[in-house]
Amino acid sequence: MGRGFGVAAAVSPEVIGEVAREAERLGYTSFWANDTPGADGLAALAAAASATERIKLGVGVIPLDRRPAEAIARDLQALGVPLDRLWLGVGSGGDRRVSKVRGGVERLHELVSSPVIVAALGPRMSQATGEVAEGVLFNWQTPETARSSGQIILDAAEAAGRPRPLLMAYVRCALLPQADERLEFEAGRYGQIPSYADHFARMGVSARDTAVSGSDAAALQTGIAAHEAVLDETVVRAITADDSAASILELLRACAP
Repeated sequence: MGRGFGVAAAVSPEVIGEVAREAERLGYTSFWANDTPGADGLAALAAAASATERIKLGVGVIPLDRRPAEAIARDLQALGVPLDRLWLGVGSGGDRRVSKVRGGVERLHELVSSPVIVAALGPRMSQATGEVAEGVLFNWQTPETARSSGQIILDAAEAAGRPRPLLMAYVRCALLPQADERLEFEAGRYGQIPSYADHFARMGVSARDTAVSGSDAAALQTGIAAHEAVLDETVVRAITADDSAASILELLRACAP
């Protein structure tokens, strides 16, 4: 069981380096960045890699409809991201086709030596993840749903004769009251995305219900522990009032393993 820490790729490279270095010092097992049209998750990981020595580096996740496998492989080489420390997260993006992800993962296995991690929301993508990938990265998910979806993945891998995939998840964490407005905004934004709206409807909860929030470290640690009971790697996905080093480091230390 490990605990990672994740930030937005839009955070400045200087802050990413400082936070990743402190995460490694505090005993976090992985450091993650997302990937968006305006912020390159792999470039963020390159900044984290230059400031650290051993912590795992995860990108969560690169949409394959925006950056195909060949482009990912080229970018990894150009940026010098250490492949022996990388968890390469990919997803369908706006395409939402399981076949798109399956084909992309198979091509990445030909091009990159790093484990490939798939973002899965529904049962069909979970099934495919177990059949082709080295792990899953859940997102905005309750521990109960992570347990049931994880079992679909594990069963699919076993049926395919594959090694056991890693069960991982982004768990949004926020210190209150300082990050309350940001958490409300992020939850509302994801709730408007059709694939996530379907996801929340299946679970019967709101986006905010899946997050861990509280006024102190004790409250956050209790919430994180519920996710760790069913996951191999629980990634504290930072929700902070702003993207300054001070705000992110405050949360990093409150959630430290």
